[in-house]
Amino acid sequence: MFKKAASIFLAGVLLAASAGCSSGKDESEKVEVVTTYSIIYDLVKNVGGDKVDVHSMVPIGSNPHEYDPLPEDVLKTTDADVVFYNGLNLEEGNSWFKKLLKTADKDGKDAPVYRVSEGVKAIHLESKGLEKEPDPHAWMNINNGIIYVENIRDALIKEDPDNKKYYEQNAEKYISELKELHDETLSEIAKIPEEKRVLITSEGAFKYFGEAYNMNTAYVWEINSENQGTPQQIKSLVDFIKQGNVSALFVETSVDPRSMETVSKETGVPIKGKVFTDSLGKPGEDGDSYKEMMEWNTKTVIEGIQ
Repeated sequence: MFKKAASIFLAGVLLAASAGCSSGKDESEKVEVVTTYSIIYDLVKNVGGDKVDVHSMVPIGSNPHEYDPLPEDVLKTTDADVVFYNGLNLEEGNSWFKKLLKTADKDGKDAPVYRVSEGVKAIHLESKGLEKEPDPHAWMNINNGIIYVENIRDALIKEDPDNKKYYEQNAEKYISELKELHDETLSEIAKIPEEKRVLITSEGAFKYFGEAYNMNTAYVWEINSENQGTPQQIKSLVDFIKQGNVSALFVETSVDPRSMETVSKETGVPIKGKVFTDSLGKPGEDGDSYKEMMEWNTKTVIEGIQ
């Protein structure tokens, strides 16, 4: 949450930025884009290519549900030609994104701020008191990732119509690759006996994945913005595991592993690997792109539960 002192500092930063900005934009300049987290960053780079300069706010490996924007994030958002966010309840923790848009004067109805999940059929949360809230992790279904790409393409064309054909060609090529990956994922998971298709993670971020690729899912806590790893949450999962045919547990790269380690200790079921949900991997490492993270997740889960 923004503290009073931080707000005063950021206001000063904005005044300085406004004073130094020119009113015109050179035709050779790239489209300045800000994204809330790394997965959208990668999708934008695949569509925008060398026509865009992209700044992703939430660091790789961190939780986008709750974030304290840095002065650089405020400056980049203020100067951005386009801002992309996930929506579906992802950036709602501590209202950080809404506050950022207001501070950066990007909260008007005509501001170039786009929700990439527009058009996705949302799955809703199940926890008591959250039943009407959407689950934000729609990108875990690759078909939804394609919807994200289409929305990014359309937004870039709207804001930069001179490069319409370029964005369309990039998007078409990337969507073709994602469709192929979706089909491969379906095919590979279909080879696993149905009774073994149980995917257990710390956060309940795999519901879209489970629905799309015919897997049952379970978790310690449902969404990172709620309490994480409470004794009751751990007990509920332990009881579930003891009643079922569970051979593996998995831990996300963006969460504290201790809760799942406790579950593993109490059930005797091993943790078989790391998976990516709210963040890509670091550049040059496993899962450092959307395609790579989805391929990694599928491979890791299949090897773990077989």
